[in-house]
Amino acid sequence: MDLTPYKGLIFDMDGTLIDSMPAHVEAWKKTCELFEIPFDEEWFYSLGGMPTIKTAQAINHRYQQNFDTKRLANTKSEFFETLDFKGEVISSTYQLLIDNKSSKKIAVGTGCRQMNALPLLGETNILPLLDALVTADDVEKHKPNPDTFLQAAQRIGVEPCDCLVFEDTELGKTAALAAGMDCVLVVDGEISSLTKASTR
Repeated sequence: MDLTPYKGLIFDMDGTLIDSMPAHVEAWKKTCELFEIPFDEEWFYSLGGMPTIKTAQAINHRYQQNFDTKRLANTKSEFFETLDFKGEVISSTYQLLIDNKSSKKIAVGTGCRQMNALPLLGETNILPLLDALVTADDVEKHKPNPDTFLQAAQRIGVEPCDCLVFEDTELGKTAALAAGMDCVLVVDGEISSLTKASTR
């Protein structure tokens, strides 16, 4: 893949750099059991990239309930922290990050909360490689809005049109394109198709 046109690389975290989605879904399963919420594994996977609080809101909407979304989200985050294994690096994207670290600015833009993202990035030794990290706590409008990626571009000092995003969900891809950035989808841990932003 020719990355010559880009000055900045922005990676999603869960499912893109780290195979942590199974751990997130497991934490939601435990939360659903505790609150007696129907658990649909496939549906939770489809929400990859969505901040925990937004997933909690989606649960209320889907099941027409009125749970305290902050309590739901906090419970899920606490369950996630108790899991012994939260995921390992995805070799294809991790290697690409390593190969380009010296020549490009590197950021992570994740829908994960900082309290969950920092330990995970630390345990996988990715954190020291980053020039910037943007989490769900840093923006008000989350994916599919472009704010996460725009904030990441700003923090690494690169124009959005000079950034390439790596994402594993359509939600994230929509956010990247809305930010005016080209986007590469990561499918089942492998680097897949490139979609160019209409502004390029």
